Parts: sequence; structure tokens; C-alpha cells
Amino acid sequence: MTPKTLKNLLSALARGELSVEEAYERLRDLPYEDLTTVRLDHHRGLRKHFPEIIYGPGKNEEELQKIVESFLEKESPFLVTRISEKMAVRLKNRFPQLEYYERARLLGVKPEGSLVGQVAVVSAGTADLPVAEEARIAAEYFGNRVEAIYDVGVAGIHRLFPELEKLRAARAIIVVAGMEGALPSVVAGLVDRPVIAVPTSVGYGANFGGLAPLLAMLNTCAMGVTVVNIDNGVGAAYFASMINHMLEGENGKKRS
Repeated sequence: MTPKTLKNLLSALARGELSVEEAYERLRDLPYEDLTTVRLDHHRGLRKHFPEIIYGPGKNEEELQKIVESFLEKESPFLVTRISEKMAVRLKNRFPQLEYYERARLLGVKPEGSLVGQVAVVSAGTADLPVAEEARIAAEYFGNRVEAIYDVGVAGIHRLFPELEKLRAARAIIVVAGMEGALPSVVAGLVDRPVIAVPTSVGYGANFGGLAPLLAMLNTCAMGVTVVNIDNGVGAAYFASMINHMLEGENGKKRS
């Protein structure tokens, strides 16, 4: 449940369009719904800006079907991450309203309402796009306008400079890079915006599955950089969204 959903429900109750019993039935599964092997945290949308994000691996088709049914019954937006194409197609056949993003491996239903503010998602190379696309799409699901700036890594850093105005227009910048992971430091040294660095597992042997760029980003000398875990595009999108929505403010106006 989201704050908007709860306010609409309470308004309908106050206007007499909804009985107490009907309102109770809709609120019955707060704070969570027990699906035996899964306990869905339906209260999270009220606490944390967006409803629970479901990590797809490890869940079988029956469990995922129950999860999707629960969210759809409650008309709640949601995201399932790292889901295989085969599983996503099977779920889409059962629930046609779902949207699947193959490259990002995301499945979900978008929230209603307009997008606000501006978040930039920057990728060093095309090989980083699965993680960058996960960040971009997740950020849109979280209610943000998103500007994608792809393939501007340090091997040809001149490609980044024409995009500086777009970076300066963003309230938060997600920078996705593998190999040696240098791009977030470069971006943070050029603009006065918070940078969320995302190391990827892209690279040759000494990349160590993303450990090399992770350590490089943690050791950056550029100020204003925070680092999420390897390949964690959704985590970066969530953090950028929190920054963007805090600046947006409750009344839709940017705070000073």
C-alpha cells in the first residue's frame, strides 16, 4: 500500500463511499501478508516511499504467482528483480498487465501519477547496460524523471563533456561502471551533484567479478560519491529517488 492509496481509501470512507467493513478488508493485510514461504511487507510503501521490491531468484513459479496476485489485488505497484526471461514470460501469460524488461531483468506494474525531478543514469560502456537499465527503469518506477547517458567511459572521456549540462540538471546521478571503475570519480569531479556509484562485474580476470571497481569507487578522492554493492542498480535507483523526492517536497515544489 502506498500513501496515495491509503489517503484515497480513507477519503472514500469519510465520504461514505466505502463501508467500515470494506475498509477493514483492504487494510487487513497490514503490516504484512503471510503466504507461507513469503511474508509480503504491504506496509513498506507507507514507511519507505515504494512498496516491497521482490528479489526473483530462489522463488518458484507458484510463489511468484502468489506475490503478483497479492499486489494486483491491492492495486499496488511493484517490482520483481533479476527474473529470468522464461519465468517472466510465463507470468506475463498469466497476468497480461505486467511489464517485462528483458535487458534489465525486471518485471512489474508501474505506479500511477506523474514523474518528478530529474535523476541521471550514466554508464561507462555498453557492457554495463544491464545494470544501468535496471537502475533507469527502477528509478522511473519510483516516480522519477530519468535522463540516460550511456557509453561515456574513460576510454573516450571526451564523449562525456557534451553531456555536462544534463548532469548538472539532475538532482542525483547514478554512475555505472565496470573494468577499473573510474567514471564515478570523473563525474563527481566535474559537477556539484551527489553521485551514486555502481560497480559492475564487467571486466577481465583482475576485475575479480566487480571487486576491483568496487574498491576503486570506495577509494575515490572525489567528494560527494557514495557506493552501492556490485551490480546493484535497483539499490542505486532507490537511493537517488530518496534524494530527488526529498528535494521535491510534499507539495511538489523544490525546497531551497
